[in-house]
Amino acid sequence: MAAKVLAIVLAGGEGKRLMPLTTDRAKPAVPFGGMYRMVDFVLSNLANAGFLKIVVLTQYKSHSLDRHITKTWRMSTLLGNYVTPVPAQQRRGPWWFAGSADAIYQSFNLIYDEQPDHVIVFGADHIYRMDPQQMVEDHIASGAGVTVAGIRQPLSTADQFGVIEVAEDGRRIRAFREKPTDAAGLPDAPDQIYASMGNYVFTTRALIEAVERDAEDKTSKHDMGGSIIPMLVERGEANVYDFRDNEVPGSTDRDRGYWRDVGTLDSFYDAHMDLINVHPVFNLYNFDWPIYTEQPPYPPAKFVHQWGERVGRAVASMVSPGAVISGSLVENSIVSPKVKVHSWAHVDGAVLMEGVEIGRHAVVRRAILDKNVYVPEGAEIGVDLERDRQRYTVSDNGIVVIGKGQKVEP
Repeated sequence: MAAKVLAIVLAGGEGKRLMPLTTDRAKPAVPFGGMYRMVDFVLSNLANAGFLKIVVLTQYKSHSLDRHITKTWRMSTLLGNYVTPVPAQQRRGPWWFAGSADAIYQSFNLIYDEQPDHVIVFGADHIYRMDPQQMVEDHIASGAGVTVAGIRQPLSTADQFGVIEVAEDGRRIRAFREKPTDAAGLPDAPDQIYASMGNYVFTTRALIEAVERDAEDKTSKHDMGGSIIPMLVERGEANVYDFRDNEVPGSTDRDRGYWRDVGTLDSFYDAHMDLINVHPVFNLYNFDWPIYTEQPPYPPAKFVHQWGERVGRAVASMVSPGAVISGSLVENSIVSPKVKVHSWAHVDGAVLMEGVEIGRHAVVRRAILDKNVYVPEGAEIGVDLERDRQRYTVSDNGIVVIGKGQKVEP
């Protein structure tokens, strides 16, 4: 008989480093790749793997996230399947989630109701494809209390990640450290480390016992990676799962093993640029492992005018339904639904979210424009960064970011 598995998606983070994109929404609800929301990637991985009992724990600015999940992620109730957002409910007292471990502690009723053998705990804000079923099978075969997904990264980057240090067998975790400067390399690859992907599979008993013990510790940060995993490591109950062993149907050699934490404006922008190569670093066109999302009844994208330089065209770009490219040039960009780019405008290296409108003769370079931003005729964004810094957010790498509905100066 197949093991009973409950999936918990942690989606309550504030996403402060993605401001202004998270001014009005939770980080997992931030649009990505034109058609999607960040949360769609983890939910698609779980659904494609056959895990169809999923709860999404939400907290900060969760309305658009709750609405998206409720409208989009509907399962067959005949077989008892569901994807449901669960906000902080103060079941343990008059306080909100104090951390990811506390979020699970306050949501024990979900586990008690379902009575699973194992619990998947995944984050909601990473861009990747993964077959969680293979990780669950590895976890069950190992007999560990928890299995942590690790992705191989260069040893020189250890101070950027939560690092999983393993024993000589390459499986048992002997230390779990946050951004160490003296990390040891892997037994089979001394120049590499395992970076934690923030994805865990627990035996239910081990999860409940560890979270209850953590809840009693008033000095704890109540964090899954910072508190729960080190506790189980100390007890010798933690194993690593090597992400490179995960075989996703339809993956190409180029995008196999892709995973990106889009926690900053620059990483968010770079992940979008990964989509638009001729042979993309991350391939959205894998129909064997689709990324699901809401599909509103928008018409196909339209390209109009062909007169002199007034030609509507898009090159090395992804253009979503409902967009109109009118007598303008779009290059190296992601164009979301209902975007309008008017005549003689030039967009290069931009992420344009739903409802953005670019006026005639405007120039937009290396920028992220959130929903419903209107760029007036002749305006320039990304041309003079010093001027842009006085008006908008500019990332460390010089990406101009304009928030939802923010007014753009001519």
